[in-house]
Amino acid sequence: MAALSFSLTPLSKTPKFSPSKTPTTKSTILNVLPYKPLNVNKFSTISKPNSFSLTVTKPSKNLKPKSHFQPIRSLFTGIVEEMGKVQKLGDTKDGGVDLKIAAKTVLEGVNLGDSIAVNGTCLTVTDFTNQDFTVGLSPETLRTSSLMELKTGSLVNLERAVQPSSRMGGHFVQGHVDGTGVIVEKVPEGDSLWIKVKTEKGLLKYIVPKGFIAVDGTSLTVVDVFEEEGCFNFMLVSYTQQTVVVPLKEVGQKVNLEVDILGKYVERLLSSRC
Repeated sequence: MAALSFSLTPLSKTPKFSPSKTPTTKSTILNVLPYKPLNVNKFSTISKPNSFSLTVTKPSKNLKPKSHFQPIRSLFTGIVEEMGKVQKLGDTKDGGVDLKIAAKTVLEGVNLGDSIAVNGTCLTVTDFTNQDFTVGLSPETLRTSSLMELKTGSLVNLERAVQPSSRMGGHFVQGHVDGTGVIVEKVPEGDSLWIKVKTEKGLLKYIVPKGFIAVDGTSLTVVDVFEEEGCFNFMLVSYTQQTVVVPLKEVGQKVNLEVDILGKYVERLLSSRC
């Protein structure tokens, strides 16, 4: 850990910063690295400040403070890059649940810790090969999404987190599933397909005609909202039907839903003014 040492010297002299040197037994309590400030109670002793510097005595064990910076949340567009195939979904020896998916496009440039949206659920890559990748599923993810209904051979929508240079072809999708809906109707019209989904009132209030919604991670435009039925519908053109999993699902199956975050922000702002 590097430290700055200050003393009462003329202003023409600037403090020296030596990142390559290991701290001695006396270090300043001022630190320029982006770490959480240490609890001074963890130190064995604190020396009296003199007229030149304020120092502390280091403990016998090396303390490694963690960074206080939180990782930046991923962002998606809802434009599915490819459909992957589930190879395995099951418990791990540590008591968790792993999901292994065969893919191709999303593996280009992949690294451990990268975010990939699986049916609209932002998940972290924990392992990968040149043919597949594995993600871990938390209890909260299993409770709020439809991923537990997957089985070996199931197709899933896949999208990598966007980069600053990416085109925003859909809308802002966080990959944080708000809840699920159930497909209640599928009606073809020409080469397009109407799909009606029923969901809870708590989500339906954020869904508006001609507004955005992510269904299994696919950015779609809502056509109509049916308040009394607790439903909304959308239409899939021929191209979209060939590239996403929603039209492959049957009536009665669940889909993951993420409403447009703008509606939730507006509601929060209005409620805070009351």
